[in-house]
Order: sequence, then structure tokens, then C-alpha cells
Amino acid sequence: MPDQTPDQTGEEPAKPAPTPPSPIDDIVSTRHVLATGTGALAYTASAGRVVLREEVHEDGVFRGLKPKAEVFVVSYMADPGEAGPRPVTFAFNGGPGSSSVWLHFGLLGPRRVVMGDAGALAPPPYGLADNAETLLAHSDLVFIDPVSTGYSRVVEGDKAADFHGYQRDLESVGAVIRLWTSRNGRWLSPKYLIGESYGTLRAAALADHLQARYGIALNGLMLVSTVLDLGTLDDEADGNDIAFVLSLPTFACLAHYHGLVGDRSLEEVRVEAEGFAIGDYARALLLGHRLPADERRAVVSRLAGLTGLRPEWVERANLRIASHRFFRELLRDRGLVIGRLDGRFTGWEADAAGEQATVDPSYSAILGPYAAACNHYLSAELEYKNDLPYEVLTDRVKPWSFKEFEGRQVSVAERLATAMRSNGHLRAQIAAGYYDGATPYFATEHAVEHLHLPDELRANISFRYYEAGHMMYVHEESRLRQSQDLAAFVS
Repeated sequence: MPDQTPDQTGEEPAKPAPTPPSPIDDIVSTRHVLATGTGALAYTASAGRVVLREEVHEDGVFRGLKPKAEVFVVSYMADPGEAGPRPVTFAFNGGPGSSSVWLHFGLLGPRRVVMGDAGALAPPPYGLADNAETLLAHSDLVFIDPVSTGYSRVVEGDKAADFHGYQRDLESVGAVIRLWTSRNGRWLSPKYLIGESYGTLRAAALADHLQARYGIALNGLMLVSTVLDLGTLDDEADGNDIAFVLSLPTFACLAHYHGLVGDRSLEEVRVEAEGFAIGDYARALLLGHRLPADERRAVVSRLAGLTGLRPEWVERANLRIASHRFFRELLRDRGLVIGRLDGRFTGWEADAAGEQATVDPSYSAILGPYAAACNHYLSAELEYKNDLPYEVLTDRVKPWSFKEFEGRQVSVAERLATAMRSNGHLRAQIAAGYYDGATPYFATEHAVEHLHLPDELRANISFRYYEAGHMMYVHEESRLRQSQDLAAFVS
């Protein structure tokens, strides 16, 4: 008999759609040797997508694990030595929407981008070099690309938007960390997280989530270009004057870099800007229209002197210098716009009278080198093949959901404090660039100084500062020093 019988119209019934095959891990492992300052380092690199599964329950009964997403992970494990378990560091960037490419090829991994720096960029097609300062010499490394970044995708039939939000992002990245730890027998290894930008917000909350959900107590957090409270950065919200106060020292540092504040040292300018920001400037903004006219003129003059902006412009801006305006205005007379991520970089705009930049010249400068390095390296050196485009930094995660914070500012400061109070051994090292306009260092200091911690735990938090931007490792001197700082931290 035929498999299908015609219906009354004489047509064959439609066949059911084929069930997609169940996804499987596609990990590829390769062996390598790297020359470091302490000798040859032999290691195994593993790259591929790990299937993330979630429990299915019906009427309170466990029915199995259902595939939800395939998360791209690159891990490096050095050959075991004679000592105890090596530390393992889980790394990710931010965005939201960023892959882990920046930390991977700029700072931590065994191979790094060669691209030059502000004012001395190399031409395409750029290059790769051994990273003798890799953190792999001191800790095994696991780089995680959250869903929709890198090669990470949801499985067929699921919605990517389900993963594009604060809580689901924490849960999925946390699940990958637990899974990798269990599969590689690393529950008794010291564990660290390193995040950059939004990745610091993720890392701070993950410290609490991993401990509460799985009992994974961390040894340390390495927070690069940190944001713990988005309210400290929001200079577009009516009445949020704190953002203007906390960004001023960064603006002064950038004005100094571009030669607009006289012949004083960076240290002198920075210290003056910090004191003015939390003193007369904060008072002026709080007073509003109650500020006496003579005091207002004095504040305008100090602001102009510290930021390199014209006094009449500062006056028209009502003393409040929004970051997007500053990046556009600082070098307008030179026909240039400065970078948001790294204000040392400059570029051109089609509209010389525009209020804000249409592109970030610092991001434009680094995207090509990092994309080229990543795509070549994963395929040619780690032998992982995938026809999907590697999403370096994507807008496909937007809109990003912060529904858990409805009616209040997005802040993970208390979650970090909770993790540190619960685990008194948890340490944090915070790296900040003086020329980073995306996550101003003074805003980070403000959030840390307001953590609800006992005095005896405050010593567990340390700061490292660099004369560079958001990706401070683009600056070679900063890269070398930061590599030393991180090595000392995990050692």
C-alpha cells in the first residue's frame, strides 16, 4: 500500500515537516607550543560550539533535557605540571552583543593582534603574533561568546530574543561555566572571571549567581573598563546630574592628551578635575537656578579651562557636558571627532556642523584588525570550520531587556557586594583607562565607594590605571603592564 492516500480532491496530503537533527557539540582540539618569558608553554586549544540544554518538566515530572542554544567556546589548557590544579579564567566581553574577540586577541590569549596604535595604525591585512605575555602562562583560559555573538546561535525553532536580556544572559553564561567546569573536572581549581565593559556588569552579577545557583565560589574578578551602575553613565536622563560630575575627569584627561589645557602634567590636570567635579561643580549643578551669577561665571571658566571647550559653548550647554557632544566638539576647530571607546583616536565627519559623531573612530580602527585575526586564526590555526559569519559585535541582540529593573536604574553593585560578603575570599581587580569615554574611571570609583561592604573587605578591591582607552591593551605600554597586573592577581 502507498504511504499516503489521496484525499477527496485527489491530492496527496502534505507530508509533515522533517524533524531537525538534534544538535551536537562540534569541538575541535589542537596542540601548540608557545615561547614565553619563563620558557616553552605546551597547551591544548579546543574550539567549538557547546549545546546548551535546559530541563523539561511536565506536571512536575522531569522529562529530559531540551537543546536551546549552541554556544561557541574557545579554551586553552596548559599541560599539567607537578603542582596542584591550575587556576581557570572564564573570559567574555560585553556590548551587549559583543563576542570575546577583544580580550582573546588583544590581551589574554596565546596569539594577539598586530595593528599599531593611535596615530600609527598598520594597513590591512594586519597580522597575528605570539603573545609571550599571555595569561595562559598562569591560568587556563575559557573564552565564551554569548548567544547571537561569535558563532553562538539558538537552535532551530527557538527564539534568539529569549536570550537577549540581563537575566537570561546571566543564566546561559553561568550554565556554560558550570558545564565546562564539570566536563573538565575543574571543581577544585581556583576560578576567576574576567569581563570587559558590559562584561563587567555580567561578571559582577555572575559572581553572585554562580555561588547562589551552583555553589561555585570564585577566587577573583578581573573587571576591565567597568560599569556596575548604568545610572552613573546616563547623561541623557533628565535630572541625572551625577553622570556629568563623574565624566568630567575623563574629559579633562582627553583635553590634556590633545594639548588643550596648557603644559601641565596629566596627573595635575586629573587631580584638579576630580576635586572640582565633586566640589564646586557638583554644588553648582545641585543648586540649579539658585546658583549666584558670579559663581556660575566662575564654574563656566573652570569647566572651559579643564575641558578645552569654549566658555560660550559651556554656558549654552547649561554647564552640563553630554559625552556625545564632547566627543564631537573637542576638536571641531581641527575638523576632527574623537573616539568614544578611546579618545586618543580621531576621525572625520561628513557634516562639520553636526552635534554628535556618526561613527566612533576608535572602534573603526580596531574592528578590521580583530575581525581578520579572529576569522583567520579559528579556521587556519585552531582548525575550526563554520560557514556562519563570526559576529564580532552585533546589533542583533537589540532591544536588550532589562525588565528585571523596571522603574529603577540598572545596577549590579549590590549583587557584587552580596557575593563578596558571602565569600570573604573573593577579590576584584579593576582596570581603568584615563582616555575611556565609554566607562569613565571616576564613575567606577564612585560605584565601588558606595558598595555595602564592611571595612575589612574593602581591601579585596584594587584599581589599576592606564594611559589608554576602553581596550587599554591597544596601547603597547599598557598591554605589557596590564598583563603583569593580571598575572600577579591570579598567581
